[in-house]
Amino acid sequence: MFHLQDKKADENELSIGLIKSAKRTGQLSLCNRGLGTVPENVWKIDELILDDTKDVDFTRSDQNNWWNAEPLKTLDLSSNVIKTISVNVKLLQQLVTLKLHDNALAELPPEFGELKNLSSLSLDHNKLVELPREFYKVTELRWLGLSHNDLKSIEPDFGDLVMLNFLDLSYNKLTVLPPGMGYLVRLVELNLSHNQLQELPPDIVNLRDLKKLNISNNNLKKLPPLGELRKMEILDANHNDIEELPDFYGCTALKEIYLANNCIKEITEEFCDQMQHLYVLNIRDNHLEVLPENISLLQTLKRLDLTNNNLNKLPRNLGLLSQLQSINMEGNKLSFVRQDVIRGGTDRMMKYLRDRITEELVSDTKLTEDNWPDKYTLKKSQALMLPGRDLANVPEEVFKAAFDAEVHIVDLSKNKLVAVPSGVRRLKDTLSQLILSSNNLVAIPPDISECVHLQYLDLGKNCLSDLPLGLGHLKHVRELVISNNKFTKIPKCVYDLENLEILLAADNQIVEINVSSDALAKLKKLTVLDLSNNSIYTVPPELGNFTHLRTLEIMGNCFRQPRHAILAKGTASVLSYLRDRIPTN
Repeated sequence: MFHLQDKKADENELSIGLIKSAKRTGQLSLCNRGLGTVPENVWKIDELILDDTKDVDFTRSDQNNWWNAEPLKTLDLSSNVIKTISVNVKLLQQLVTLKLHDNALAELPPEFGELKNLSSLSLDHNKLVELPREFYKVTELRWLGLSHNDLKSIEPDFGDLVMLNFLDLSYNKLTVLPPGMGYLVRLVELNLSHNQLQELPPDIVNLRDLKKLNISNNNLKKLPPLGELRKMEILDANHNDIEELPDFYGCTALKEIYLANNCIKEITEEFCDQMQHLYVLNIRDNHLEVLPENISLLQTLKRLDLTNNNLNKLPRNLGLLSQLQSINMEGNKLSFVRQDVIRGGTDRMMKYLRDRITEELVSDTKLTEDNWPDKYTLKKSQALMLPGRDLANVPEEVFKAAFDAEVHIVDLSKNKLVAVPSGVRRLKDTLSQLILSSNNLVAIPPDISECVHLQYLDLGKNCLSDLPLGLGHLKHVRELVISNNKFTKIPKCVYDLENLEILLAADNQIVEINVSSDALAKLKKLTVLDLSNNSIYTVPPELGNFTHLRTLEIMGNCFRQPRHAILAKGTASVLSYLRDRIPTN
């Protein structure tokens, strides 16, 4: 890390071989050579003439070159200890890419502005305090890295770099941005993190092509309305002093929002209306006291982090977020939720929330066959909840209203249905959870396979003995419940559910566990398999190779091995026991 070479040693790093290669390819790399200075011939490399004696000659004309020389277009001087750049940098008129990151540069010469063809410039990890005014004449720049320097300000002339696609100003000492930033309309990625910014210039919303904006670790208290940033996909505003959510109306491409470690007290109903396409919301370590009921509108949300806030209750509709793969709520004041549920992970929390929805809707609403939920109720909850109503059928009009409300969840459990209502098919484009347990169903219609977004399907406690092959087309199903039916084998369509994680098939009449390559072995993501209380007479040792199983339940069957003592030790022990019995030949 310490520069031990003198200027002569630095000059010797540029060998005749490197010069020849650079003239042939237009590329020169002197990275990580311990250079304290740049060899002078680097700047003059386009003028150097090499003859057969391998001597450098400045007197011969270009016509005497013995091969066609390529002008230098790429120069890599990174990872050295270079402190200054010569004014002769202006000689490299054809330079397109210049790498100067990880050096000790304290300033740049004004002649930098003469590099008219420069497109990519990395100056990260230096000691730059300011940029010369002439720097802003390098108007062909597309990629500019200035992170980890000591810049305290940048000039409004920065707006002249109108071709920039990527700009990294992170880890500097900027307290304010000039209004000219709004002219950088081609920017796709902008990193302003780890500065001392207290506000963003209003014209930042002119960056219409911006996809990724990082403003984390600043002193921002408020964000301007961001609706004009229609292409923005990721916003990182962690570690600021932001007190309220900005107006996101118009940010139709926004997928990920990071607002951890701020001072936000409320997620508003307007936010939920605007962000129905959001995948990730991290708002941990804020001052949230309440969540709106219409949080259920965030139907595409996959990750929600609410850790370390001031929440003391949860909205009923939180359980309707059917695509959530991760939800974190530790460090709140949730007196009505047991700590073992909070610590039990996403699946445990979501089951608690779904069960609570069912219980509360049953107690809140006394429905009869002539009293169906209105469209406003359906729109607010995005769920058609009709459990335990002794229903023999559900009118088509109810599903039409559910279709208009874009319902995601249908619960028709604990009724007297002998067939799946035909209206369910109306919801094929939105339905993610379908609960038909505790009815008298004897068959499932093949057209259920048209509900391509289905993730949770509960057919437990019916009279089913088979499922249509078409159900194998439900590629998004993660959990399938077929317990308490009349199955003698796992239906063939189940093995085509490539994203299946949980299969509950207890209390049937299943006689075998098929572990072949066209059966259970196809379910690579399966983590929970419940085959307890069936008629299985033997457990194939090959099941021990299914190490992706976290939970295997096979108690209450006819087999003699493994014995009860092994089963009682848990899934890992059972799988290990089975693996030890796989034939070796």
